[in-house]
Amino acid sequence: MPATELTVESGPDQAATADGPGGVGADVRRRLHPPMPSDRLVSWLVTAGIAAIAATLRLIGLGFPKTKIFDEIYYATDAHHLLQHGVEWDDKTNSGSFIAHPPLGKWIIGLGEQIFGYNAIGWRITSVVAGVIAVVLVIRLGRRMFRSTLLGAVAGLLMTLDGMAFVSSRVGLLDIFLMLFVLAGFACAVMDREQTRRRWLAFLDDGGDPEHGRPRHGIPWWRLSGAALLGCGMAVKWSALWYIVLFVVLIYVWEAHTRRTAGARHPWRDALLDEFGWLLASLAIFTVVYVASWAGWFANDHSWDRHWLRDHNHPEPPLIGSLYNLFQYHRDILAFHTGLTTKHDYQSWPMQWLTLGRPVAYYYDGNGLCAASQCSAEILLLGTPVLWWAFIPALVAVTWWSIAKRDWRGWFVLLTSAAGILPWVYYEFSDHRTMFYFYALPSEPFLVLAVTMALGMIMGGPRARPERRLGGALVAGGFVALVALCFLYFYPIYVGETITYSQWYARMWLGNKWI
Repeated sequence: MPATELTVESGPDQAATADGPGGVGADVRRRLHPPMPSDRLVSWLVTAGIAAIAATLRLIGLGFPKTKIFDEIYYATDAHHLLQHGVEWDDKTNSGSFIAHPPLGKWIIGLGEQIFGYNAIGWRITSVVAGVIAVVLVIRLGRRMFRSTLLGAVAGLLMTLDGMAFVSSRVGLLDIFLMLFVLAGFACAVMDREQTRRRWLAFLDDGGDPEHGRPRHGIPWWRLSGAALLGCGMAVKWSALWYIVLFVVLIYVWEAHTRRTAGARHPWRDALLDEFGWLLASLAIFTVVYVASWAGWFANDHSWDRHWLRDHNHPEPPLIGSLYNLFQYHRDILAFHTGLTTKHDYQSWPMQWLTLGRPVAYYYDGNGLCAASQCSAEILLLGTPVLWWAFIPALVAVTWWSIAKRDWRGWFVLLTSAAGILPWVYYEFSDHRTMFYFYALPSEPFLVLAVTMALGMIMGGPRARPERRLGGALVAGGFVALVALCFLYFYPIYVGETITYSQWYARMWLGNKWI
């Protein structure tokens, strides 16, 4: 499993001259399509092994506690009502209820309830599946970005052993599905980038002139798939919107840089003219997928605000009237979110998230039996501290590398990490709205990739001195081992294991901030 070379793929662009088929320069060829590792079969065996570890950890004791914890009381219940009525339901009024988030995440929870029943396993099992798929995607995305099965495996292990991802994979809440769809959407964006660059390389190899021509257009299936997945993310929680904006911007920037690398005379103009239609198609897919997630609302006459126009003595034409009613519903949801300033014991601000300033207690019971007179059992949404406290120095290192080397991978992980955190800073100061640590979950896979990239920088590439490679491998291996030990230490408060109060308190490293 070769280590990453972390070569400069997006530095000063050069025209296609000399050295290869069609006169393609070796440097341009490397920029357009650096070779992948040759250990494809081994990489899938490694992926399967890490996924099996992730699945086993997440399935053990999944049914505890048997009762609904934290916001499961809303989402697991809404999922049950969706199965019964096709829409979130208020049993007291026997009509649709007002909800704060779109339906897709609750439909996914409902799928588990449909298969396993309306019980703790039922409303949590799809979270397990989503969490394990996310681990697989991080491995494959890390391998493709860094051209290293080893670093892909490191990223997957870090994701497997992170407390935030772990706990989120074992509760019936929405954020794990939002994270999965965002991660999958950007994995598709990376695949689209590679597909485009391979097409341009083939064009150059065939003797094409980048100043006066371009490869024949094909359907960008990866891009359209990414758009659909991000539309699904938006249909889970609206915070996917920032990632949709970033997706469109990245696709355009990557297309322009590909043309510049290939030698096009007007790369930015050409990229806009060539790709504008496909970007519009992507936006249409976002919209269609999102609106389709409300199918149950459209189908039920008793849905909340389903006939807002009629109820307010306005004409309600077919289709347009229904869409306007949905728009009105969305205005009410937006007003609810922007006006959400009620104080909560576990609220936190974005600047606290990377430092673990205020984790969220999903469950606590002090009445269990243990080897002492005072016991504690808690499920605490807390990232593995060794890993999370490495995120900020890793981001600093990746920022330096990205500026110095003009490496697209660094900018990718920086922007995708920021998209899940920085927009909330605005709401902190503008609305002072209530926010929680789990809002950072969509950023976590990309923060893990930032740490992985920093470890790859320490290890160096195959051309690095053997001493550096060995030392870097020891540092990387030692860091993963520390994360694993830290995860094991905090494991009891990730799963609600009953321990003595002194053992529980010993894990409250930041004192009252974690209590």
